[in-house]
Amino acid sequence: MGTVHARSLDPLPMHGPELGVHADDIETPEIEQETKQEVLENKDVIVQRVHIDGLGKTKEDLLTYEISGVFRAKNLLDVMKRSHEARQRLLRLGIFRKVEVVIDTSQGADALPNGLDVTFEVTELRRMTGSYNTMVGNNEGSMVLGLKLPNVFGRAEKLTFQFSYGTKETSYGLSFFKPQPGHFERNFSVNLYKVTGQFPWSSLRETDRGISTEFSFPVWRTNHTLKWEGVWRELGCLARTASFAVREESGHSLKSSLSHSMVIDTRNSSILPKKGALLKIHQELAGYTGGDASFLKEDFEIQVNRRLYWDAVLSASLWGGVLLPLGNKPSCISDRFYLGGPTSVRGFSMYSMGPQSDGDYLGGEGYWAGGLHLYTPLPFRPGRGSFGDLFRTHFFLNAGNLCNLNYSEGPQAHFKKLASCIRWSYGAGILLRLGNIARLELNYCIPMGVQSGDRICDGVQFGAGIRFL
Repeated sequence: MGTVHARSLDPLPMHGPELGVHADDIETPEIEQETKQEVLENKDVIVQRVHIDGLGKTKEDLLTYEISGVFRAKNLLDVMKRSHEARQRLLRLGIFRKVEVVIDTSQGADALPNGLDVTFEVTELRRMTGSYNTMVGNNEGSMVLGLKLPNVFGRAEKLTFQFSYGTKETSYGLSFFKPQPGHFERNFSVNLYKVTGQFPWSSLRETDRGISTEFSFPVWRTNHTLKWEGVWRELGCLARTASFAVREESGHSLKSSLSHSMVIDTRNSSILPKKGALLKIHQELAGYTGGDASFLKEDFEIQVNRRLYWDAVLSASLWGGVLLPLGNKPSCISDRFYLGGPTSVRGFSMYSMGPQSDGDYLGGEGYWAGGLHLYTPLPFRPGRGSFGDLFRTHFFLNAGNLCNLNYSEGPQAHFKKLASCIRWSYGAGILLRLGNIARLELNYCIPMGVQSGDRICDGVQFGAGIRFL
């Protein structure tokens, strides 16, 4: 049970412990062994059959898409390459714990002299798996417990329950994920969730209960995501000393929004890249599918990285966004932008820039932020080639602004307002890369351009996260 036999030139492959012909099986002089090797490596071969052994509940038609490229191989090296690529595609499905490949000469009455058989030996994941790990967000940490049912209906579907308890946020959710057979990058997901967060910079507590659906797909070199989200939001004061502006925002609201995001990412790492670039554009429209929140929101992120001499890296980043309230309703404090802190404009306290009321920061409807960074190896390169390579010295220059916009004034007035009263900072420090999970920074910051009401962090500042300016 669970074996796929394919004979046409249009289906299945991968890499494993045995890739080639055993010399012990060839009882010919050495000179003839070389001739046989030349025939296999440099002359045409035909993949006659592909077998997949070890299948349980996985549907065979799903795997046919993933391994069909093996039949197009023309020589032994091509078979090995395409088998390895097919193995990676099978593992990417997230339904197998192990995939091994065996390539052998064809056997049987219909075997051709240059025919090959490819066998994939797979081990499926258990029907239910659990996980426990920790996650690092933007200057916060959390403990995550998960329960996953992989391959629910046999075609790489996934049902996941996750509970997260963090320093500022607690959440739990249920999600269903379904990829398109043969095109794993095209996938559909549905999520049910509840999130409770505390935002001390605004003296605000927020509880969200919602449902969302997402469809992700690639177009040329870009990745796109279309999303609908319906969320019931409950806002409350975190402290009795909360300002009147925050108290006015308290209560219940319903947001129904459509959003689209486009990403082009050529970086070699999302945590601490040494080369490549990132372009991310996001749009969100709320109010046209129901709810009492109505706005149009646009934001973008650009990053360019360039490797210099002596293993140094120069990085430049630019963020920006605007929020346009629709109708006569003002924007909600939950939908506005926030800026400042060790992951954005360093030298300022977390999200403690821009409009505020009695010490509570209310966010803004327009913002921009830019950064220029130089990353170099540690002086004298201690621990080179091992643990020391996880550390880098860091020199930075950050700038940005956050404000509310009067949309009756026009774009020229908006640019003028965003270009005035610029906050900026510079400094140096050291950072630690935690694999591809997160990074830690310890910087000495000198804030400049401080405006009335801004809360600064002059001197040593610690930051942890996955997304940095």
